[in-house]
Amino acid sequence: MLRDITLGQYYPGTSVIHRLDPRLKIVGTFIFLISLFLVRNFIGFGIAVGFLALQIAISRVPLSFIFKGLKPVFLIILFTVVVNMFMTRGEPILQWWIISLTKEGLYRAGFMGLRLVLLIIGSSLLTLTTKPISLTDGIEKLLSPFRGVGLPAHELAMMMTIALRFIPTLLEEADKIMKAQMARGADFESGNLLQRAKSLIPLLVPLFISAFRIAQDLAMAMEARCYRGGDARTRMHAMTFSWRDAVAAICLVAFVAVIVVQSHVL
Repeated sequence: MLRDITLGQYYPGTSVIHRLDPRLKIVGTFIFLISLFLVRNFIGFGIAVGFLALQIAISRVPLSFIFKGLKPVFLIILFTVVVNMFMTRGEPILQWWIISLTKEGLYRAGFMGLRLVLLIIGSSLLTLTTKPISLTDGIEKLLSPFRGVGLPAHELAMMMTIALRFIPTLLEEADKIMKAQMARGADFESGNLLQRAKSLIPLLVPLFISAFRIAQDLAMAMEARCYRGGDARTRMHAMTFSWRDAVAAICLVAFVAVIVVQSHVL
């Protein structure tokens, strides 16, 4: 299950989405996520699903890889759906003891569940189609105007990118530790949900030790290469805003305009 987390992973490709300017993809992702909170009905979500499906089709990232990232957060989505389903007041459909299922609850549960799914897939698509180094450069460029007020743009960009980049590494390390402990007789799969959660506690100590070891190795490697942050640092590939970025920006503006108009008209 740990290998199912796709956040922070990069799926190699040469599609138009992969070749877009990372600054545009970062800003576009944030705008897309914000636009999901402007949606007020399922028609708006239908437009958002169509827009996201078009991006996935153009990026040529397999759907199985996209939906695999939903498995680790399935319980969170299910909990959100169940809570909204049975805790929303309205016209009852089923009544048992103090539990009531209402039409409004069903509507709100589907609404919130779909929003969470779109949020997760939209966020994952950014890292799946953007190399970590490009993500770092894009974040740094976007934050560079704030250097005048003392904001360490390069350091912040580097920290965020390293955090995203090492999510798959730490998950792989946790999977190795789990398999090693299972080979020694540890049981992580039997019992109820609480017992299975307690059984994961022995993973924390070796995982923390491994994380500090990886961080130390990375720091030593950067020092050995005389890394000095953003001071007089040049890039092999300069970021340029091309015609395909302009087309993508126009499509994004059109999508947001449709969402805003639709949320106020219907």
